[in-house]
Amino acid sequence: MSENPRDVMEYEVAIVGAGPAGLAAAIRLKQLKPELSVCVLEKGASLGAHSLSGAVREPGPLDRLMPHWRDHPPAVCVPAARDEFRFMTRRRTFKLMTPPQMANHGNFIVSLGQLTPIMGAEAEKLGVDVFPGFAAAEALFDGHGAVKGVRIGDMGVGKSGEPGPNFAPGPEIHAKLTIFAEGCRGSASKQLIRRFELDQGKSPQTYGLGFKEMWQLPAGRVEPGLIQHTLGWPLDSRTYGGSFLYHLNNDRVYLGFVVGLDYEDPRFKPFEAFQQFKHHPAIKPLLCGGEILAAGARTLIEGGYQSMPTLEMPGAILAGDAGGTLNTPKIKGIHQAIRSGITAAEHYAETGSSEGFDRRWRASTGGRELYKVRNIRPGFRGGLWLGLANAALETAAMGKSPWTLANHADHSALKKLDEYASPDRGWGERDLPPRDRLASVCFAATAHHEDQPVHLRVADTSICSTRCATEFGNPCTNFCPANVYEMVDDGGVRKLQVNSSNCVHCKACDIKEPYAGQITWCTPEGGSGPNYQGL
Repeated sequence: MSENPRDVMEYEVAIVGAGPAGLAAAIRLKQLKPELSVCVLEKGASLGAHSLSGAVREPGPLDRLMPHWRDHPPAVCVPAARDEFRFMTRRRTFKLMTPPQMANHGNFIVSLGQLTPIMGAEAEKLGVDVFPGFAAAEALFDGHGAVKGVRIGDMGVGKSGEPGPNFAPGPEIHAKLTIFAEGCRGSASKQLIRRFELDQGKSPQTYGLGFKEMWQLPAGRVEPGLIQHTLGWPLDSRTYGGSFLYHLNNDRVYLGFVVGLDYEDPRFKPFEAFQQFKHHPAIKPLLCGGEILAAGARTLIEGGYQSMPTLEMPGAILAGDAGGTLNTPKIKGIHQAIRSGITAAEHYAETGSSEGFDRRWRASTGGRELYKVRNIRPGFRGGLWLGLANAALETAAMGKSPWTLANHADHSALKKLDEYASPDRGWGERDLPPRDRLASVCFAATAHHEDQPVHLRVADTSICSTRCATEFGNPCTNFCPANVYEMVDDGGVRKLQVNSSNCVHCKACDIKEPYAGQITWCTPEGGSGPNYQGL
């Protein structure tokens, strides 16, 4: 792109992603070996800007890493007080027994976006170089094919792909070990999994699409510490998912909805399902008169133990959600991400190599936790009721079943229009905010420079107006929560319009589009994207 030489920065360890896994790895490395040079690269404009999780957190791993965190907790940090688990029909709810994996005694409702800056400050205090606004565009390799670091994306590139007046080439970060902790569906991690065939012999990965809103409610409605989960309506029995409602302090709640991306209905609209949930007779009275403070969307990596790729390769390690460490039956990933980062740091401090990390993680507390629940999420492929029955049996067996159920790739689950009769979901009129997807994007405070290349690469746009329109009805216009994809009229011809500035970096398009590779999510210019506040 340019004759300008790239600067090269040398570190012992480079970490891609300033989430809980990456920051835990950085902190633990410096605790064990203060002499190591360590950097953390974060694509968000600030630490926490792109962090989105439910989030109920088990405190144990962070207690081990930062015992003093309770002295200065995040602003949102509410001890769990009571659990409720309910099944919803169109008009009613029925209380169910809370599954043991979802019992939250001793846990905390937190803001992940507020927790990561606290962890970042601890890393910097220990001597880690933390660089927000630095998006890793691609991995780099040495002459033997081992990972030797990453290249940071160029700044000041125009929409045409040519350097603009403020162009600056992204530097190269070289390291003896690179830890990829990018979160779910990390763009560099995805490339490395393919290059090193890290998913060979593994079950296909599966994902969920999660929505979250923070509401300020009238006084007296909130029960701080109450943790509520539901399943059922507005989803049909063939679609995996459910809701969460976490009661905070100061008359605030976290409200969220997760839909498994292995759904079959090509006409299904996850964002609209979330909005319908808010209008249920058991939910709407809580929200009426309140206001949304922030909102966002993000995919969750749900495949579990059998879908985890091999977590090591020459010169690099996958950590946290980049490697699939989330515990889906618990609906928790933060404690696992911190465990994963700690384990990666301890492994390198002891061995000076990435070799053997995968085996070490699988034998660790975190790996064993995933193994015990490995069959619960794939059991829901048979529908809600079979899934619940299987979950009960697997829980009773404590993970000792002599089999391991397989997952299927999410894009392959989508039925063609003429193969699927969409059910009547009983959806009604909506009057609670947001009015539509664009209004929700405003609550995410997302921002991308207009004059930069589109970071959502569509391989063949002609398929969108022909084959995809006929076979699937352009499902990207349904599943995208930010109205990024639109089919518009262009002189009597329907064509795809990509509104990339709306993107909240959820990655659903990279996962669910039905042709597996038609849409590729790439890193935009560093600092672009959402700016979540309090989520």
